[in-house]
Amino acid sequence: MSIQVIFLGTAASIPTVSRALPSVVVKRKNEILMFDCGEGVQRQMIKARVGFHRKMKIFTTHMHGDHVLGLPGLLQTMSLLDRTQRLEVYGPVGIRAFIESIQLTVQFVLTFPIEIYEIENEGVVCEEREYHVQAARTIHMIPSLAYALIEKPRLGRFNPEKAKALGVPEGPLWSRLQHGEKVKTPTGKVVKPEEVVSAPRPGIKIAYSGDTRPTRSLARLAENADLLIHESTLGDEMLKRAQEDARMLAIIKIHSTPSQAAEIARKAKVKRLILTHLSSRYKSAERLLEQARKIFPNVDVAEDFMKIELSLGDA
Repeated sequence: MSIQVIFLGTAASIPTVSRALPSVVVKRKNEILMFDCGEGVQRQMIKARVGFHRKMKIFTTHMHGDHVLGLPGLLQTMSLLDRTQRLEVYGPVGIRAFIESIQLTVQFVLTFPIEIYEIENEGVVCEEREYHVQAARTIHMIPSLAYALIEKPRLGRFNPEKAKALGVPEGPLWSRLQHGEKVKTPTGKVVKPEEVVSAPRPGIKIAYSGDTRPTRSLARLAENADLLIHESTLGDEMLKRAQEDARMLAIIKIHSTPSQAAEIARKAKVKRLILTHLSSRYKSAERLLEQARKIFPNVDVAEDFMKIELSLGDA
């Protein structure tokens, strides 16, 4: 089973002709996990062919408009399309009041239930049978979170030839062995799972930074991730300019540059880095890419509607 990552919006603060505001979706089996929900996200979902009726969770990193103002439009669009499936929304303190105010002030009938989870502590914030989502605090202008989607270990590979050689007939006994049970063959021989199944395989891990300056907590959260999606609002050259420009200094203190994101990727020993949340000042991302690659070679810059497939073969 593979996981698909789709970048719906890759701009910072202000949308551009080619970049919408921040949102990344992860498609896993029949479920969608969305990280941040920038304005116009439902149009991006339509263009990317992301459905509105699937099981869905939304994880918001912080309460800045470019990360949450897509929620009102998304909720209305889902209702107009008669969604009935429950929607789960996770975020920092304030996300509940925001969604409740939408329901009070925007005139539309909500056709589905919403469960809201305000995150006050780091650690596991969402627990499912096959994966969990962890949150870590980051450093930004306001309380902000980073997230990691971490699959639980998957079953090892079943070896049918070994099973046959040990006298286990094809059928239900194979399934029981795959799921960790001892079985007895028709001749009475006991066969243990470890005789025909390899060791459990680590699942896929994806980390998402949200808006932040470089932090140890993010490096710990992203450790050994298959994919780190890290903001890179401004280029390295802005660090020098910030020393003479108070406004730029304020911005650079709460965001990351390509080399800073690359350094986090290197420390965390991730397999692949994607830079996103780019300032509208950059018409081309080539310079940002060059800056990051000096520190961490396996890096790319996200574009709207860019898709990445992750499977255990990549892990």
